[in-house]
Amino acid sequence: MSKKVVSAVRFLVVSLIISLSSPLLASAKTVSPDFVVLAKKLKPSVVNIRTAKVIKPKQRLQNPRMQQSPFDNFFEDFFGQFNDQMPQQRPRREQSLGTGFIISHDGYILTNNHVVNGADEVMVKLSDGREIKGEIKGSDEKLDLALIKISEKENFPSAELGDSDALEVGEWVMAIGNPFGLAQTVTAGIVSAKGRVIGSGPYDDFIQTDASINPGNSGGPLFNIQGKVIGINSAIIAGGQGIGFAIPINMAKGIITQLRESGKVTRGYLGIRFQPLTADLAKSFGLESEKGALIASVEKDTPAEKAGLKAGDVILEYDGKPIIEGNELPRYVAATPIDKRVPVVVFRDGKKQDMFVVVSKLKDGESTVVAGDSSQSDKLGLTVRELTRELASRMNIKDSKSGLVITDVKPGSSAEEVGIATGSLIIEINGQRPENLEKFAEIVSKITKGTVVRLLLKRPDGSVHYVAMKAE
Repeated sequence: MSKKVVSAVRFLVVSLIISLSSPLLASAKTVSPDFVVLAKKLKPSVVNIRTAKVIKPKQRLQNPRMQQSPFDNFFEDFFGQFNDQMPQQRPRREQSLGTGFIISHDGYILTNNHVVNGADEVMVKLSDGREIKGEIKGSDEKLDLALIKISEKENFPSAELGDSDALEVGEWVMAIGNPFGLAQTVTAGIVSAKGRVIGSGPYDDFIQTDASINPGNSGGPLFNIQGKVIGINSAIIAGGQGIGFAIPINMAKGIITQLRESGKVTRGYLGIRFQPLTADLAKSFGLESEKGALIASVEKDTPAEKAGLKAGDVILEYDGKPIIEGNELPRYVAATPIDKRVPVVVFRDGKKQDMFVVVSKLKDGESTVVAGDSSQSDKLGLTVRELTRELASRMNIKDSKSGLVITDVKPGSSAEEVGIATGSLIIEINGQRPENLEKFAEIVSKITKGTVVRLLLKRPDGSVHYVAMKAE
């Protein structure tokens, strides 16, 4: 063998050794998932959930305050005799499908609240084909989570919960679910983004993924490549492809015990309205960055007022956690134990100040911390936000540049029963125009339970119509 050949062989061998020892390749090799192995291991912990509920016929709402037409009695008398002879509309049975996953060997299952909300019957189908009746042990509408218990006594295969805080954008993830009724469907993709706010509730902090998620995947697990659950698949963008959203599992960990023990969730409460900082606002307050939550107002007789917090304060830290984005604050407060004395760092009059606030219990109808651009009303079953260009584009709202838009309709509420859709703009409430969120809150606060509320809405397609519903 010639010296040239020997040299060439040596060069190839050295190059191969160098390439195999390259940190980049070695790293890539360690993160390459084996989806076949993962699917076989994890599918037994994923279940299909079938629910059924009885839908009663809708009754016409009568508002005594609305002026009656002189022809109303005529038509009612004329057609009444025929209505008496017509068969009455009967209650109908509505079924839906979703996904869940077993989190303990004794048969506790985690899923979305909207999968089981209002259900009269819950049936859980295991990966081996068996179907077992499930019991709803607890639910949380604000976080859209529900806990189900299988009554049968045996050692069930369960999924291990991971750490969603450690998740990085670009990581491989795998979803298993029941899209369109296609049981045990496995899809894979990457983490596209973290901390997404999509207007679905007060504690938005979604993981965005391009792993295929469709109707029926709701409540199913999102796994990392170690086979641990890091999210609960919950939402999609209508008409979007490769855009799905999952609730971080760490948010669920904090309430699972409460759902198991009491069936409901207790959250912390401050009593402030805040707004995110912009570059101009930060500069006007003398801040060097846009990090923090700007207090827009403080409610009376609340923990915030008792602690001395006031409008114009910028909360930089809460309980030792830095506030990078304003939307982090409601989640931190909600997860705080009741009566805990929490250290808070605020920026006031050009300098930092250390303060303490004693967190109280969030009552029904209240908000932990209200964002300056959104508001939730339990009386109406609606969540509304101030319309922005980005929101209008995402919700396909045409010919509108401002106003209050409905971003969420509470499942099973009167709003859902009368057909109110997300993306609708609120023009009037009982004849009053809610120009902003403060006015909206003022109008709603005067509405009493059981009274008829008249809304004038503008649909996303531009059409305008009235609806009447009962306040809850």
